[in-house]
Amino acid sequence: MYKGQFFESFSVLEDTREQGKVRHKLIDIIFIVVSAVICGCNEWKEIKVWTQMELNIVWIKKYIEISNGMPSLSTIGRLFNIVSPKQFEKCFIHWMKSAVKLEEKDIVSIDGKTMRGSIGGENNRGAHIVSALCNSHSLVIGQVKTDEKSNEITAIPELLDMLYIKGCIVTIDAMGCQKKIAEKIVSECKSDYVLNVKGNQEGLLNDIVECFHNLEKEGKIENLNLAYKISKSNGKPLEDEQLSMLKTVEKGHGRIESRKYYYTQNISWMLDAKKEWRGLAGVGMVERETEINGNKSKETSYFIGSISSVKEFEKAVRNHWKIESMHWNLDVTYRDDANRTRKGTAPQNMAVLKRIAYNSVKNDTEKHPKESMKGKRFIASMDFKYRDYLMDLNFKNR
Repeated sequence: MYKGQFFESFSVLEDTREQGKVRHKLIDIIFIVVSAVICGCNEWKEIKVWTQMELNIVWIKKYIEISNGMPSLSTIGRLFNIVSPKQFEKCFIHWMKSAVKLEEKDIVSIDGKTMRGSIGGENNRGAHIVSALCNSHSLVIGQVKTDEKSNEITAIPELLDMLYIKGCIVTIDAMGCQKKIAEKIVSECKSDYVLNVKGNQEGLLNDIVECFHNLEKEGKIENLNLAYKISKSNGKPLEDEQLSMLKTVEKGHGRIESRKYYYTQNISWMLDAKKEWRGLAGVGMVERETEINGNKSKETSYFIGSISSVKEFEKAVRNHWKIESMHWNLDVTYRDDANRTRKGTAPQNMAVLKRIAYNSVKNDTEKHPKESMKGKRFIASMDFKYRDYLMDLNFKNR
């Protein structure tokens, strides 16, 4: 019982309850709730039903001591309303730091999401959670809460302070395209960055647009496109002394999406930007054309990076969508937006619980690798051997 880094990481969480009246260990309640969420429970009332089922009680006793029986719904609710969210987040990050070994040049994507069901409680804006996702494992490695989306600018540095991401490439959307954030990534995290640039950095955006406009006037972009058609490089980069290009095409479900990635390190003329943006090594442009049932659409995005190749640029931009996929899964599979937990710190703590469960199910790449997240959770609710496999994989073996 109580074996594995999960129990070690969360056992240090401060229990502020009056100890003379405590009938259930804090770590026990955390493990029970995470297990219930893994098995498909998304709401407190569903968790209550799960904890009352005799088969689940027998199964739980294999992993933890519950000498006083299963905790009541009110006990669970009160606990997660008094647990320090900051401490809970730090325990989660500590656990993932020990459990997940990031690869060299791994992509770490950072983005925020509002739990819409929490809007209307003590904080009318709802709980806005900023998460970090690693590409190599597609797992959440950290999160912090902020009061609203505009506060991501201050929440992202706080999250970066808690992550160990040396040698990785950090990707953030336009909200996080800030000089201080770039400085922290390069100087303190010892990592690289690829940051999306939009209108909130108007001067920088204009410089990048002008850069690629000049390359187009000089025929550099056209020459690389012609070379690509002749060589049929099949996903391999093409380059000259000023510009690199890589093209990808993805097909499926009646959808064709082609992307052209352009990256140039010929930015010596961007004197002010190179002074103000720590580590700035190049600027990038992505032209994305999508065709669905004969209808075509096209959009262009711009980026800055401290990276040194178009291949790294393409990998960073392409894999940033995984954090959007994670948010979609939390909404659709874990009913994140529908959850109406609003009181106190419960919404923020529920967000951590769901990300623990998300990682635990996502981590199965062998037993049911082709099964959906929803399907894996359903199997875990019915098949105790599979549930044991998930527990061993996530809580005992790491």
